[in-house]
Amino acid sequence: MAGSADNGSGRRGHLWRLAPWGIAALILLLPLVAMPFTDEVAWDRVDFALMGVMLFGACGAFELAARMTGNKAYRAAVGVAVAAAFILVWITLAVGIVGSEDNPANLMYGGVLAVGLLGALLVRFRPQGMARASIATALAQALAGLTALITGWGSTGANWPGAIMVLTAFFAALWLLCAWLFRKASREEMSVGGAT
Repeated sequence: MAGSADNGSGRRGHLWRLAPWGIAALILLLPLVAMPFTDEVAWDRVDFALMGVMLFGACGAFELAARMTGNKAYRAAVGVAVAAAFILVWITLAVGIVGSEDNPANLMYGGVLAVGLLGALLVRFRPQGMARASIATALAQALAGLTALITGWGSTGANWPGAIMVLTAFFAALWLLCAWLFRKASREEMSVGGAT
């Protein structure tokens, strides 16, 4: 197993693989700790369950990628993609990107994630294909933001249109960062394959 030395083996690698789970536990505990001190945080069991499912899914996806490959660029790309998807879902459910969280236009952002997931499945999670899937996801993100701006969805909000423009640019940049990292992983994979 040539990749086992780079696959997070040893105590240091084990700690890095546990870090996302520890961060997830901390994120889940923060509202519980804050609730007695402020009325701004009022979570119920459903909120905690939903956040727990989201965190478990995000950490599980990263753990699976970490176990599948020792390629650090690929792992980093998956980490950025999982974080971007998690934050996108969290913002959309909590406050909404277009208007409020109740605005049906926010469902477009589920489509953005569907583009990324479908692309990943079609290319079988191979680095070069994942780079293209990440670019498609960035384009879908830009299209969703542009659609909201052109149609005027959410234009009654106090932060219109700045929030949509900033968040669209932020998430598109994250997807493009994923594409760059996946492309780097592909080049590393080719150079290792060519050396053997």
